[in-house]
Amino acid sequence: MRSVADDLKQQDRERVARLSPEERMRLALELGERDLALFCAAQGLERGEGLREIRRRRQLGRLPSAVMLESLK
Repeated sequence: MRSVADDLKQQDRERVARLSPEERMRLALELGERDLALFCAAQGLERGEGLREIRRRRQLGRLPSAVMLESLK
């Protein structure tokens, strides 16, 4: 049995599939900006601070690559 959410997801997929590549890129960028704005609002940060915080969090727990370690010597 399909749910309303399943139907909405399918409609969304079909709508996006009909977009041109340029329109898909524009949509992706708009969604990214919207999500950044929501993150900044929730954290009480300006846009630049929000970007820096997201980049910082992406690096937490990551090990530098062997190339990066070699370049630091």
